[in-house]
Amino acid sequence: MPQTYTRLLYHVVFSTKSRESWLEPAWRPELYELIGGGVRNRKGEMLAIGGVSDHVHLLLRSPATRSLSDVVRDVKANSSGWLHDRGVFPFDWQDGYGAFTLGPSAIRGVSTYIENQEAHHARASFADEMRAMLLASDATEDELRDWG
Repeated sequence: MPQTYTRLLYHVVFSTKSRESWLEPAWRPELYELIGGGVRNRKGEMLAIGGVSDHVHLLLRSPATRSLSDVVRDVKANSSGWLHDRGVFPFDWQDGYGAFTLGPSAIRGVSTYIENQEAHHARASFADEMRAMLLASDATEDELRDWG
């Protein structure tokens, strides 16, 4: 095959340290723009972003030449610095993250899910949400236990 083709789509979820409610609705749009810029700086494309006071969901496309862990690390570091500059202190993101691959046919559904996080979390906790996503991705019992 003379060409290489990749289309890597990820649904990424990460939370604030200890799931503290630090992400204020008033400045979330600006935070999301900053996070999207970080993804673009790593040659990725932000397809959807949303969240609530204690966690963020990203739907992104990333080139095969970029490690997803590097993209998430940089996004978390830059946004943490931005939050500190705005007086949100102490602030930190949780160390880990969840990342789920998906195909192009899932983009619309996952985008809608991400954009409707406020309504979703009126009915379900972050722990319930993560457990459901892990179960849908065939997580092992150990992986389920690690997420609490």
